[in-house]
Amino acid sequence: MNWRETSVLVTGGTGSFGTKLVELMLGTYHPRRLAIFSRDELKQSEMMKRFSHPSLRFFVGDVRDRDRLERAMHGVDVVFHAAALKQIPSCEYNPFEAILTNVMGAKNVIDAAIDQKVGRVVALSTDKAVNPINLYGATKLCAEKLFVQGNTYGHSRGTAFSVVRYGNVIGSRGSVIPLFAAQRETGKVTVTDRAMTRFWIRLDQGVDFAIRSAELMSGGEIFVPKIPSMRIMDLVAAVAPDCRVEFIGIRPGEKLHEILISEDESRQALEFEDMFVIEPLYLDLWAFRAPAGGKRVPAGFHYSSDANDRWLSGQQMRDMAE
Repeated sequence: MNWRETSVLVTGGTGSFGTKLVELMLGTYHPRRLAIFSRDELKQSEMMKRFSHPSLRFFVGDVRDRDRLERAMHGVDVVFHAAALKQIPSCEYNPFEAILTNVMGAKNVIDAAIDQKVGRVVALSTDKAVNPINLYGATKLCAEKLFVQGNTYGHSRGTAFSVVRYGNVIGSRGSVIPLFAAQRETGKVTVTDRAMTRFWIRLDQGVDFAIRSAELMSGGEIFVPKIPSMRIMDLVAAVAPDCRVEFIGIRPGEKLHEILISEDESRQALEFEDMFVIEPLYLDLWAFRAPAGGKRVPAGFHYSSDANDRWLSGQQMRDMAE
C-alpha cells in the first residue's frame, strides 16, 4: 500500500488511538489526506494547534449519524474505526447509549463505507469482547460480528472489513496506571483482587499493529498481536512501590483474567511469529485469503492473560510507561 496516495479517516479521532495515529501518520506514512471524525470540537481545536499540517481535515460528527459519516467518507480509501463508549461502569449504567454508539454506530460505519466505496476498514476491538461478561464487551463482540460479516455486502463493491483486537493500552485514557500513580500520593492503592492478570500493549504498538493490519488484510480477519501479560501486584510494585494495598473485591463486570482468543475461536486461528489471525467462520461467502506463513494452533489452544508465555517485569512496565 502506498500511503502517500491514500486518503485516511479515523473515527473517534481525538481519542488516545486517534491522536497517536495522527502523530505516526504525519511523521512516517505521509498520507495524501488524513481526516479526523469525532464529537468533541474542543479536542479537535487542540489537535489543530498541535498538528498544523495541510493534509489534515476535521469533521465534527457522531457515528450514530450515518449521513454525516457518508459525507466524511467521500473519497476516503482507508478507515480506522476507533469511536466507542468504553468505560465499563458507564456502559452498564447507560446501556442504550452504549448500544447506539458501539453497535449501531458500527453498522453506520459499515453502511457508509460501502456506499462511499471505501477500500479498507479496520475496526478496533478489545479482549473484553471475548466471552464477555459486561455490556461494553458484549457491544464490542456485536461490533466484531458486524464488521466480519460486513464483507458479505462489501466485497462485491470493493470494500473490505477487518478487526484488530488487543488488550489494555499503556497510556490510554481510563487506564489503571494513572489511577495507581494518583493514589501513590496518598500512600494507599486499591486493588480488586491480588490474583488478577492483564494483557498490556503500548499505545504506539497498538497503532502500528492497526496500520500493519490495514496493509495485510484480505477482509474478515481478526488480527491479534502477541503481547505480554502482567500480574496486578507486580504492576502495583512498579507504579506505586511502598504503598499500602487495600483489596476491594472484583467489581461488577470485571474478569480475573482476560482472553484474546477463546478455545472455540482457536479452530479458526493461525499463528505467526508476532501475531495470530482468526479466520472468518464462513470462508466461502467472499474471496478470503489468509496471510501466508501461518500455522494452525493446537487443539484446545486459548490465549489468556494468565496462561501467557510472555510476562512484564516491573522495570519493563516502568520503561513502557515513560
